[in-house]
Amino acid sequence: MIRRRAFLGGSLALLAAPFASLAAGPVRSLAPPRRFAVSDGLAAALEESPFVYVSPLLADGTESTCHGEVWYAWLDGAVVINTAPSTWKARAQERGLDLARIWVGDHGRWKRMIGRNEAFRKAPSFDARVVRSRDAALTDRLLDVYARKYPDEIGQWREKMRQGVASGERVLLLYAPLDPSGELPRT
Repeated sequence: MIRRRAFLGGSLALLAAPFASLAAGPVRSLAPPRRFAVSDGLAAALEESPFVYVSPLLADGTESTCHGEVWYAWLDGAVVINTAPSTWKARAQERGLDLARIWVGDHGRWKRMIGRNEAFRKAPSFDARVVRSRDAALTDRLLDVYARKYPDEIGQWREKMRQGVASGERVLLLYAPLDPSGELPRT
């Protein structure tokens, strides 16, 4: 006869196994063998848009009250950004909030002097899993895209971003789309 505690422990281990890679240290690279593809229209928008809007998802699946438009690149089927570890996006990921909602497009600043601009909510969107990286080669690829997308601004940021990733003063966050059913990508 199987004892209840042994049964529950074994069942929990079986259920947790697919998510074991999610519990790895805070600096992980995103290299799942299978990614969930976005629609052709969304992929085209991700290639062309100057911004995405990012909101971490809380443990209960609701959106954080923090949203923000950010520079990004669409690389290898993931939205990649370069940010400081002190930003709310990086802090949320570090605290284990590794799901986010991404909207694609340029809808102006989210925060205004008075009120908030919610126009981004009408944009194409998807839910994603976020992981952290400090990969130098990925940083170079990201900065190459930034040079094309943000030619007037990148000059003052390029070396700060490159050196910051190398030193740990900045991190790369990679947002890989979730399967439309809500399942996590298999890693």
